[in-house]
Amino acid sequence: MLLLTLAFPAGALAQEAGSAPPLRVAQLSPFQSPTPTLSPFNPSQIQPSRALPFVGAPPAAAPSGSAGPAARIPATGRAEGGDPHTILPQPPAGKVAIGMSARFGEKEGLIPRGLIWRVFADRPEASGAYPLVAEAADPAPVFFLSPGGYVVHVAYGLASVARRIVVGEESRREQLVVPAGAVTLHSDVADKPLPAEKVTYDLFEGSFLQGRASSRPYYRGAIPGDLIILPAGDYYVVSTYGDGNAVIQADLAVAPGKVTDATLHHRAGEVTLRLVKVAGGDPLPETQWSIGTPGGDSVKESINAEPTFVLAEGEYTAVARFEGKTYSKVFNVESGKNGSVEVRVGEQVTPDALDTQDGSGD
Repeated sequence: MLLLTLAFPAGALAQEAGSAPPLRVAQLSPFQSPTPTLSPFNPSQIQPSRALPFVGAPPAAAPSGSAGPAARIPATGRAEGGDPHTILPQPPAGKVAIGMSARFGEKEGLIPRGLIWRVFADRPEASGAYPLVAEAADPAPVFFLSPGGYVVHVAYGLASVARRIVVGEESRREQLVVPAGAVTLHSDVADKPLPAEKVTYDLFEGSFLQGRASSRPYYRGAIPGDLIILPAGDYYVVSTYGDGNAVIQADLAVAPGKVTDATLHHRAGEVTLRLVKVAGGDPLPETQWSIGTPGGDSVKESINAEPTFVLAEGEYTAVARFEGKTYSKVFNVESGKNGSVEVRVGEQVTPDALDTQDGSGD
């Protein structure tokens, strides 16, 4: 994979949300365990209708104390140091205004959308649960809270942070750092993009090449083109093409405020198996198939007249069982070549032979 880093400020290439392409965005609830090119993170790509649950609109039923129309009441108290709250509103009697915002890093830009805020009491109820006091989906909400202790949790995709705050008698601003980036993944064979429905990705924390990778997936089942928002750090991705043995791994890095666009290059082909009585004849129904490696490892099995498998390039043996008899054939798979293997009834065929045609996996 080729790595290119573009050092632009986060959001420098922002587009209008209405012109952004459709994206699936991963989202994590609070307190859950959770050839690349690097480009500025553009949160405007997250479209409210298909991404985070509350993007662009408040929750359907906001608990008492959450930001609401009163948060727009003008009041004194101007912000400093790039805080979005130039003015904090006058809180209701007995409440204090707490203006929240989040950045990608200490020296990175503000996160302008896609945030989900939740405020919990810092002491559990008798049931052991921490009561939810307020929530909002604005990038910079103002919460009206009674004096006391709270835990403020903010989630941005699969990245999240929490901070305990103590609310006194005076309104103030709080700013959290959410060191998050994002990754989009694609795959190809022989420089031809693979269809999205034929590829899936699992992401793990750590480095596969350096031998310090987690054994549990951090995110499972991504598809090409997904925008996966992650905590900044090192990850490795497992790309699976089809349901055979075409599996590859690659390391990638996620930087705060940036999108890593990675393309993984598979070396594989699609093979259709046919058991026939004569060359070019109709395939026999309900044939039991198995594919093995020269070392004797089983790769795939099927009961089908014409099963199609995606296989990593290399040598294989196709074994067909029909009406109590077994037939076999040795064949080779070349990267980017899709083709068929015919096993003929009544003879044992063993030379390297694969009738192929150029294919991209379509």
